[in-house]
Amino acid sequence: MIHRWVPDPPSADVEAALARLAALDDVAHIAVMPDVHLAHDVCIGTVVATRRWLLPQAIGGDVGCGVATMRMAGEAAAVKAHGERILQALAGAVPIHRHRHRQPVVPLDGPLGRLARREGAVQMGTVGRGNHFLELQADDQGQLWVMIHTGSRAMGPAIQAHHREGAVRRDGFDRIDAESDAGQAYLRDLAWAEAYATESRQRALAAAAGVLVDVLRIDPEPDTLVECNHNHVRRIDGLWVHRKGAISARPGEAGLIPGSMGDPTFHVEGRSCAEALWSSSHGAGRQLSRTEARQTIRASQLRRRLRGVCFDRRRAARLTEEAPEAYKDIGAVMRAQKALTRVVRRVRPVLCHKG
Repeated sequence: MIHRWVPDPPSADVEAALARLAALDDVAHIAVMPDVHLAHDVCIGTVVATRRWLLPQAIGGDVGCGVATMRMAGEAAAVKAHGERILQALAGAVPIHRHRHRQPVVPLDGPLGRLARREGAVQMGTVGRGNHFLELQADDQGQLWVMIHTGSRAMGPAIQAHHREGAVRRDGFDRIDAESDAGQAYLRDLAWAEAYATESRQRALAAAAGVLVDVLRIDPEPDTLVECNHNHVRRIDGLWVHRKGAISARPGEAGLIPGSMGDPTFHVEGRSCAEALWSSSHGAGRQLSRTEARQTIRASQLRRRLRGVCFDRRRAARLTEEAPEAYKDIGAVMRAQKALTRVVRRVRPVLCHKG
């Protein structure tokens, strides 16, 4: 029932979490991605298929979180001379936390509508904390790309918390019958959160591109847009396929797999592996918890490691938990999932805007 694509054997804690999930009576199949790592209830990097039940913990709180990228009509080398100016402009155009003024947001029905109007309207088009970021990147031909990793911000966790209140709690997991009224309401709100997150990424990408137009005098190339999200549920072949930190990898489907602040991102196409539930990893995956990273990685180490990447070095002490050493080797992750994806392009970070 559990199929694994991992570069190294998972820890005992991860295996125990997978075993608890596999023991649920409605679980039909589990696929473990190479970036799997411990998280509350269900590990990040886990794909689980159920027959009837929806499992909120198997989607995660940041519903619709994902990555979008677009090429700019210019060379990445131009960023180096203007890095500080670009960072300053990005801080205003794509804030980490909140916009000063409300943004238009698609209405959300039900009790969460007020939150969408209040919090969603100021968080739309922002980056967010944790592992979220906006990067400028160079491909192997030296062309400049802009990429954003962000999700549904406050709205996703609020939707999850709201629907978990009415869920059936059994064996340590919340369950919602997909065929019930509650299940249909949950699916509608999940769809809204995904649409919200997609719109947020696209606005952030457009705002970042606007900064590059102003500073570097280069234009975006909208036809190069690639986007995917990695926290969702899909109905596939009669099963509910939950992805928590995994992207869809159907045949030829475009995807994005980031590394870390100092490591490459890979543009990929899916190979449609049914045993992997038509999925692949969503990134490198953590090898150190945030607490472990803060305790073992110094700000000076991070500055040295990111010598070739422009970022706000004043924040180095607060960014050690996001240091490359806190993440698995993205090369090993990609080798472990050769049967799941085909690499189309590799890009490396040249500037990182991160909270």
